[in-house]
Amino acid sequence: MDKIIIFDTTLRDGEQAPGASMTPQQKLEIALRLEKLGVDVIEAGFPVASPGDFKAIDLISRNIKKCIICSLARCIRQDIETAANSLRKAKLSRMHIFLATSKIHLKYKFKKAEDEILELAKQAVRLSRKLCADIEFSPEDATRSSRPFLFKVIETAIKEGAKTINIPDTVGYSYPQEIFSLITDIKNNVTNINKAIVSIHCHNDLGMASANSLSAVLAGARQVHCTINGIGERAGNASLEEVVMSIKTRNDVFKNLYTQINTKELFRVSRLVCSVTDFVVPPNKAIVGRNAFRHEAGIHQDAVLKKKITYEIMDPADIGIPESQLVLGKHSGRHAFRERLKSLGFCLSQVQLDKAFERFKEVADKKKDIFDDDLRMIVEDEIRVISPLWQLDSFKIQSGTKIKPEAVVILNKKGKALAKTSFGDGPVDACFKAIDKIVGCHGKLEDYRLESVTSGKDALGQVSLKLNIKNKIINGRGLSTDIIEASIKAYLDAINKMSSAHSFH
Repeated sequence: MDKIIIFDTTLRDGEQAPGASMTPQQKLEIALRLEKLGVDVIEAGFPVASPGDFKAIDLISRNIKKCIICSLARCIRQDIETAANSLRKAKLSRMHIFLATSKIHLKYKFKKAEDEILELAKQAVRLSRKLCADIEFSPEDATRSSRPFLFKVIETAIKEGAKTINIPDTVGYSYPQEIFSLITDIKNNVTNINKAIVSIHCHNDLGMASANSLSAVLAGARQVHCTINGIGERAGNASLEEVVMSIKTRNDVFKNLYTQINTKELFRVSRLVCSVTDFVVPPNKAIVGRNAFRHEAGIHQDAVLKKKITYEIMDPADIGIPESQLVLGKHSGRHAFRERLKSLGFCLSQVQLDKAFERFKEVADKKKDIFDDDLRMIVEDEIRVISPLWQLDSFKIQSGTKIKPEAVVILNKKGKALAKTSFGDGPVDACFKAIDKIVGCHGKLEDYRLESVTSGKDALGQVSLKLNIKNKIINGRGLSTDIIEASIKAYLDAINKMSSAHSFH
């Protein structure tokens, strides 16, 4: 089997993402986690860029023993010597030097001819080789370079001692078939290419960094540059977790290929990078996004409960996530709802389940996240009174500054809708007075409490009250994301408890 070398550049190209700067200590913290993850090469920084980068590479070199520590340099003597000095304490070291080869860069950045670039590459690799045994060379903007000239530069770099040739899609311009063709042409046209490992470095400007990297692997590249969470310049780099899990999951395509990545560490290192950089992973991000192993649609949930492979191509445990989640929301079905209630200890009859499910759907239309506490309160709220005499149909409130609160409440009694309007000291009081008019009684409010029983901005509110009806104290409770609706339901709950014993029904 062929090993795919994972070259992690989170601490160099990843840090170049605007706002992702890290201190040397933070870089070391991530490097230690990358070592545990099992990456082969850690590109720790660009030492000539700042004293902080030099310090970070030196710090990482002193503490990381299982990974190759790589330092970046342009094809300039000062860069190369600085990079070599930053790696002095590394057990395993590599110098990564780069030089642009595209006509666009030669014309506008370097203002040099092709023969001058060839000589620069030759001298830079030769000098680097004297200072470090392991040299990686990148022809920057390779995907927009003239192929014949690119082949000459690569051949020169290998001749002078470069052991790895990295092909950068520097501006994320290419697409998978083009990358496959380029790597194939390099392998077929560079006479000494068998003396070096071919590597790929893709950016995500057109959203194809991971796909392009995998296409390069299929064409014969045996090293991939990538970053945790795909962070990096502009739209980012190829995502390490996507590349690694694609190779592992689609072993029918990537035959006889493997990485040494301990995939169970992927989720933890992803969260660490998020914490250090303050870059939030989008919920729909492949592999490590919050929704990557969550199912809400009822059809999907039903199938996953029967056989996970129906909608899960990876085991979340392989990535370090304990298990997938069936997220209850407005798209969920009875199967997932029933299973979640069982896990919470509820054993309901079919009638009770139907009532609770109907109430759940009402809440889910108003609330994005349904928590276990929501479900507990929904079930307890719905099954407590099996056949209430009075049921809320709807209510309307008019209230505000310098406006006397007015409520219109419509109740259902045995299929008949009854409506009344009333004013009050506040919207809740106005609703209570309108209810009194409908049911033909007057309840005196002895106690009223409102509390949030679940999490989030759209949390369920529970109203608990004590109502004095004909000198008897009755407790009532109501639940809703709307506190006025919760208050009405609590008031009706108390009235319904007394309805069978009093004449106002």
